[in-house]
Amino acid sequence: MAAFLPFSILAIAFYLAGASWVWLRLAGKVPEKSLLVRILGLSALTTHAIALYGQLGLADGLTLGLLEVASLLSWLICAFILLASLRHPTLNLASLLFPLAALFLLLGQFAEGSQSLAPGKDGLLFHVLASLSAYSLFALASVQALLLALQNRQLKHHHLKGLIAVLPPLQTMERLLFDLLLAGQILLTLGILSGFVFLDSMFSGGNGHKTFFSIAAWLTFGTLLIGHWRLGWRGNTAVRWTLGGSLLLLIAYFGSRLVLKFITG
Repeated sequence: MAAFLPFSILAIAFYLAGASWVWLRLAGKVPEKSLLVRILGLSALTTHAIALYGQLGLADGLTLGLLEVASLLSWLICAFILLASLRHPTLNLASLLFPLAALFLLLGQFAEGSQSLAPGKDGLLFHVLASLSAYSLFALASVQALLLALQNRQLKHHHLKGLIAVLPPLQTMERLLFDLLLAGQILLTLGILSGFVFLDSMFSGGNGHKTFFSIAAWLTFGTLLIGHWRLGWRGNTAVRWTLGGSLLLLIAYFGSRLVLKFITG
């Protein structure tokens, strides 16, 4: 872990530099330089990825404590936001997400960790990483849905200052939401299918609850995506379905842990 500390420090510095520029631009203190923010963000993601290699213990298997997972998810979310900025004006979100990623990376340096996957289990590693990637995108989609609902409400009441002035246009916010949902659905599909292939049983012990609620979430998001493409679902309908599916995933992840804890005493 100590060998990767310089990369953690660099990543934190890049994250904070990128977020600071966005904050200053929003305050009207500096000009908009999207390329600079992307370069800082890409530098942060690169050094964060190297630091994650040490935090997750990938050389010896996989370490998945709470702080390691938080650091990984924050990396995935920032990577998506940076990639999405090539199509949508999402760099304003870096003002909040970059410092959050820096915080989780910092806290990850103090994580004790718990070895949960031995080396040589590439299939299980793929299942875990696909599932966590899906969770991170759907978590971001939930935040996006809440912002969309707030934006809708402010527009209806003709509030054109404050948060509404910082967010991208409403149509852009909706397109970004469905991009997040589609990417998350693909990863969740891979996570569920790989679980059936590489896990001994998807329905034994706490896995049964996790599998049930994960499939329920998959059906919920799938219905929303089909409803959007075929029936034009959007606005508050999309918000409700997104939050409902994300709640099912939340129950799948934390509920299964509670069940396992109860079973094992």
